[in-house]
Amino acid sequence: MKKLFLVLLLLPHLILSQDFKLKAIPPQTDASFRGLSVVNEKVVWVSGTKGWVGRSTNSGVTWTFKQVSGFETLDFRSLYAFDSLNAIIANAGSPAHILRTSDAGQTWKVVYKNEAKEAFFDGIDFWNEEEGIIYGDPIQKRMLMLRTFDGGKTWKELPGKNRPLLMDGEASFAASGTTIRCLEKGKVIIATGGLVSRLWTSEDKGMTWKPMNTPILQGESTSGIFSFAYLNSKTFFIVGGDYKLDSISVKHIFYTNDGGSHWAFPAKPTRGYRECVEYLSKNILIAVGPKGIDISKDGGLTWAPFSEEKSFHVARKARKGGLVVIAGGAGKISTMHGR
Repeated sequence: MKKLFLVLLLLPHLILSQDFKLKAIPPQTDASFRGLSVVNEKVVWVSGTKGWVGRSTNSGVTWTFKQVSGFETLDFRSLYAFDSLNAIIANAGSPAHILRTSDAGQTWKVVYKNEAKEAFFDGIDFWNEEEGIIYGDPIQKRMLMLRTFDGGKTWKELPGKNRPLLMDGEASFAASGTTIRCLEKGKVIIATGGLVSRLWTSEDKGMTWKPMNTPILQGESTSGIFSFAYLNSKTFFIVGGDYKLDSISVKHIFYTNDGGSHWAFPAKPTRGYRECVEYLSKNILIAVGPKGIDISKDGGLTWAPFSEEKSFHVARKARKGGLVVIAGGAGKISTMHGR
């Protein structure tokens, strides 16, 4: 009976250990991918440099890649896919464009353009099939921010008074598209970085905002929060550091269990700068960066090396299902399954 109890106790851990194995997809382009949207167990989209967009409808086994005609020089770091046919991409840099497809990426329509020299999109997310938000670096100290109410067919800039007023040197990083998360009941959180690195929270779909100070490494244009993962209103993680000091394991990862009133540094942290952190389950997280991937199986209290493979930038778990996709430079894409 004791042996049976022990087996049952260890079974979930054994299953997870077997499941979490990366399966590399042979590169089909030389693009650097930072845009990633995993819709469900089957449908995955990626986007990146040189106008490349990729799509899979069989869990990442095979892919179709295509450069967006007329936009072959742009870096599409922001991506949100609704299904196998409909998706939205936005480029990092000026002029800033938002494009939408409804035919699986065969054609794209420009639905927004901003020619301001400061225009730079950092991330996009949706609360549902119709309502979404996209944000970017500040213009005249106000965060660039637009909302849509028709699934991204049209976008409208929020009035200046409704957009966060940022401090000098406070902007954001479009390293993995995970500095914005649309959450339950109209909540949305955005992370900033640079000379000042904070979390901005709205409870009313972006109409009003409250800032939260964080202890992460900041003070340089290359430092701050590069990603955050949200479990619930009390518990979430921030990761980043300084991408010029990517091997430095100091003040680069923190968690809170009381909604940000107090922050803690893990007893065993990740191995330096990380560009993306993602919950795979309540207690399992992964963090990826140019120098490797780390995993935690105890809710982020301790981290261990998961892979030494280099040049990954972003990881996403399916919005519905257990498929996990990791993407990065030189066309690299890998998949694995959680639970």
